[in-house]
Amino acid sequence: MIKSQLRFKIIFLVLLITIISNIYAQTVNIKIIETSDVHGAIYPYNFNSNKPSKNSLAQVYTYVEKERVNNNQSVFLVDNGDILQGDPSVYYYNFEKTDTIHLLADVMNYMKYDVGTVGNHDIETGHPVYDKFKNELNFPWLAANARNTETNEPYFQPYHILYASITNDADRKIKIAVLGLITPGIPNWLPKNIWSGIEFEDMILTAKKWVPIIQEKENPDILIGLFHAGTDFTYGDQNADSHRNENASQLIAEQVLGFDVVFVGHDHHEWNYKVKNSVGDSVLILGPPSRANKVTVANIKLEYNEYKKLWSKSIVGDVINLESIKPNEDFMKNFESEFIEVKNYVSRPIGKFTQTVSARNSLFGNSSFVDLIHLIQLELTDADVSFTAPLSINSKIDSGEVFVKDMFELYRYENLLYTMELTGKEILGYLEYSYDEWLNTMKTKEDNLLQFEKDENGNIVFSNRSNTAMLKNRYYNFDSAEGIKYIVDVSKPNGNKVKIISMADGTNFDLNKKYKVAINSYRGNGGGGHLTKGAGIPQDELTNRVITSTEKDLRYYMMKWIESQKIVVPKEDLNWEIIPKDFVDKAKEKDYKLMFGDYEEHK
Repeated sequence: MIKSQLRFKIIFLVLLITIISNIYAQTVNIKIIETSDVHGAIYPYNFNSNKPSKNSLAQVYTYVEKERVNNNQSVFLVDNGDILQGDPSVYYYNFEKTDTIHLLADVMNYMKYDVGTVGNHDIETGHPVYDKFKNELNFPWLAANARNTETNEPYFQPYHILYASITNDADRKIKIAVLGLITPGIPNWLPKNIWSGIEFEDMILTAKKWVPIIQEKENPDILIGLFHAGTDFTYGDQNADSHRNENASQLIAEQVLGFDVVFVGHDHHEWNYKVKNSVGDSVLILGPPSRANKVTVANIKLEYNEYKKLWSKSIVGDVINLESIKPNEDFMKNFESEFIEVKNYVSRPIGKFTQTVSARNSLFGNSSFVDLIHLIQLELTDADVSFTAPLSINSKIDSGEVFVKDMFELYRYENLLYTMELTGKEILGYLEYSYDEWLNTMKTKEDNLLQFEKDENGNIVFSNRSNTAMLKNRYYNFDSAEGIKYIVDVSKPNGNKVKIISMADGTNFDLNKKYKVAINSYRGNGGGGHLTKGAGIPQDELTNRVITSTEKDLRYYMMKWIESQKIVVPKEDLNWEIIPKDFVDKAKEKDYKLMFGDYEEHK
C-alpha cells in the first residue's frame, strides 16, 4: 500500500513538473541554409558541355521549399558570395544582355533569399554589373568591411536583422543579426578601376567594430557571421597576425565574442566544425564547396524559460548533398525562356580547331592548350613574353567547329589582359617561383614530378570527392612562359630550376633588359605572389608597371580573335621542356594516373 502511494506521488510529481515546464518554457526551431560560391550554377545544366548536371539553384530551391512547409521551424536562405561569375548564364547577363533585370537577381528574388554577402568574384564583374545587381535584389547584399572612400560608410549594407516567429506568441520574435564581410585580398587580385571608390578593410578589426554596435543597437538573440572568406588563415604564407588576412573567418569566430554561427566561403571547401572563443563558448563554422552541389545548414533550437527569463541554445551543423534532389519544376518552368536564350548564345559557332586541345597535358609540360592562350595574348598585346596558367585542368575542346561555350573551357575567369614592364631578372624570378610551386625537386626516378599534398606520414592525400591525388598548390598558379626558350631542371633545388636560353627567335635574353609582358589582371595585381614574391616587385609598385590594359575581359577578345582567324591550328610551341628526361618520363605516367587515371589519353 505504501509503495503504491509512493509510486502515485512520483507520477504526480513528474506530471506536475512537465506541466510547469510547458507553462514556463518555449521552444523555437530555426534552420539557416547557406549557399556559397555558386558561380552562376542556376540550372542543372552544363552549358559548356551541353549536358545535364547534378548541381544547381533549381535543386537548392527544391530542398528549401521542402523545409519551408514545416510549420515547426523558421527557415532562412542566405548566400555567401561569388555567385555572379563562372558560368555562361551569368556572363550573358553581366555583359551581353544588360538592358533588363539580371537573370540571377530574378532567380534569387524568386527563391526568396533573405540576405547575402558580396564575394570577390562578384566585384570582379565591375561596377556597372555589381552596382546594378545590388539594386535589383529584394534582399540586402552585405559587406561591412567594404568602405566607401567618399562617405567613409560601408559601400554595401553592413548587417541585417532577421526575425523568427515564436509559436503561440505573435507579439514576440527571435532576433537574428547577420554581419557580412568580404575577403580583403581584392586589391591584390583585381585592377583598381573595378573596385574604385571602395577600401577593403581588415575583417577582424571590422568585426570588432560592428559586433558591439549590433549588440548595443539591436540586442539580438542570435549573431551570425556571413563571411566570404575561408578558414585557413595560413594560406599564402599568412598568419594569425597578418593584416587584412584573406581567410580570417575562423580567427573572428575565436577572437570576437558573440557569434553563434559563422558561415564561410571563398575556399570551395566543405566545413562543419566548432571552435571555442576566448571565453570558452562554442562557435559553429559552416561552409559548402562550390557550384550549388551542396548547402550547409545551421539547425538552431532555442528554449526559453519564462521563470528564469533565459534562452538556452542548441546548434547543430549539417551538410546537404543535392545531387539526388530533383530540380524544382516550377523554377525550371519559370526560367525556361532565359535558359533557351543562354543556350542559343553559347551555341553560336565562332570558328574551327584543327585538333583537340586538353588542359590535362599542361600539368606535365608544354601543351597546345596553354600555348593557344599564349599565342592569343602575344598577338593582342604585341608583347615580348607571355605568362599564363591553365585555369582548369579538366577542360577540353574537341577538334572541329568551336562555339562560344568553348571559350568558358579555354578561359574560366573574367580577367583583363595587361601589358606590363618587367626586367629579364624579374622574368626569371617569376618563373622560378612558379615552378617551385608546381614541380617537385626530384632526387630519383621514383619521385613524383608534381608536388602533391601529403599527410603527417608523408603519404599522398586523396580527395574524398574524386578519389584522385590532391595537388599541394593551386594549378591556376602554374604559370609557364612563351616568347622565350628555357629549360626546367627538376633535379635542381628550388630557386635554381629554370635556365632561360634565349628569346623565341634565338636572340639574346638579357637579365638587365626591360621587356613587355602579357599577363592577366589577377596575376598583374599580385595574385598568386609571382610578381611580388617571385619577381620581387613591391605590391605598391605593380600599378606603375602596367603599360596597357584591355577594357573588356580576356575571354571576349579570345572569341573575337578566333572569329577573325576562322580556322585555328593549335600546336605545342615546344619553347620549354622539363629535364632530366629519364626522370620526367617515368614520373609523368605515374602522376598522370594519380591525377586522372588513364595515361593512354595523355599519350
